[in-house]
This record gives sequence, C-alpha cells and structure tokens, in this order.
Amino acid sequence: MSLVLLEYPGDGIALLRMNRPEAMNALNTATRIELVDHFRKLSEDDSVRCIVITGNEKAFVAGADLKEMSEMSTIDMTLSLARERWRVIAGCPKPVIAAVNGFAFGGGCELAMHADIIIAGESAKFGQPEVRVGIMAGGGGTQRLTRAVGKFKAMKMLLTGEPVGAEEAFQMGLASEVVADDQVVERALEMAATIAALPPLAIRQTKEVVLAGADCSLDAALTLERKSFDILFDTEDQKEGMRAFIEKRNPEFKGK
Repeated sequence: MSLVLLEYPGDGIALLRMNRPEAMNALNTATRIELVDHFRKLSEDDSVRCIVITGNEKAFVAGADLKEMSEMSTIDMTLSLARERWRVIAGCPKPVIAAVNGFAFGGGCELAMHADIIIAGESAKFGQPEVRVGIMAGGGGTQRLTRAVGKFKAMKMLLTGEPVGAEEAFQMGLASEVVADDQVVERALEMAATIAALPPLAIRQTKEVVLAGADCSLDAALTLERKSFDILFDTEDQKEGMRAFIEKRNPEFKGK
C-alpha cells in the first residue's frame, strides 16, 4: 500500500495525500522516504506548477511515529537522515500548498510550515507537543514557527505543548486562510489552479527570493529582489504577459 498517494487533479497541479489513516498519518521512516521521493520527482517535472499536500478529515499529520522512535539512540537518529529529507521538501522550487484538516501536530505542523500557503479547516489544530514526550521540535519547528508567529506565541506553543485552533492559527500568522472543513482541499486546489496558470518562472523566482531574503539584511534581500526582477525581463512569458495585458486578451504562459 502506498503511504503517500499522488494524484493530478488539474493542469499543472499535483496532489499528495498522506495515507496512513490507521496511524493518523504519523510520519514513520517509510512514509518520509515515500514523501521525499515524490517531492524530488515533482520538483524536476516541468509539467507540475503547484503542489498540494493534504491528509484526511481527521488528521493532516498527527506527528512523528513514536512507536518507531521510542527506543532510538542519538546515533540512530543521526543515521536516519531525517534532516536531509526535510531539506528536500524545504528546497522544492514549486509553490506548495498545505490543505490541513484535523491534527497537524509535531512533524505534521512542521510539514505544514514547509509549505508556502496553508489552508486550514475550521476544526484543524496545530501544535508542537514534543516536550510532552521528553524531546523538542526537531524538524524545523523551533525556527519556522518563531519566524511565522513571533517569539512569544511560538514559545507558548513550544514550551507548553498546547495546540491552537484554526482561527487562532490564522490570527497569529500560522495559516493563510480558514475555510469550512469540507472545503479545504477544494479551496487549496482552486488556489493551486490560479498559481498554475501564472508564469512559472516568475512564480519560482518569487518563492526563491521570499525564502532567501527572509534570512538576509533588508539591503541584501532587496538586491536579490532587483536581480530576479531584472532577469524576468529576458523571459518569453514577460513579453507575452505584458502584450496580452495591452491587447486585452488572456496570456498563454509557457515557462520560457
């Protein structure tokens, strides 16, 4: 049985569904390997312009698989290559939308934060409860959460292990939108279709500059922005987009 299902629900859109319902989609090693393999292939597939990742109505991902981790040593954890796998997802050049229903705890919250946009269902819950089982967030949670919501809200979640609901997540900056539970995937796919119809080189450069610039000084980040902005004037899509606007017609972007 595939632990991560891959679908192509529309032009330029790939949909990844976590598929361990018996374990609330917990991330064991086999699931991580399968998920990363999909991300590697989709990153290199020019026909894919946006990726949506989701779980089921009960859980996006309820965390790491504690049954697998409970007896692991430091060496076991180091040799598991977990960090290297997270880097593959973080390095995906395509826009990624997380469609979150139910629990996004621990590694699930961290996986959602690897996305560029998070669509949350009204009943979704986000949390980093690792301290409650004697460890700490280890998939980027201490850093991505702090960058997303600020020190004091992040510290509350990280030090208490208490989750937040979808509306609170939205208010603190941890979700892009909150919609009805039964509309989460539909809304994510609608947004993915909007992004997939836009010029992929401009989309790719935008994602790259936003992420790279977040850890730079403002001057350095603005330099990155100016360089990427100028580069796009040598693309066919820039010429097509502006001509189409002037001629009052729909553009046809080719990613060139």
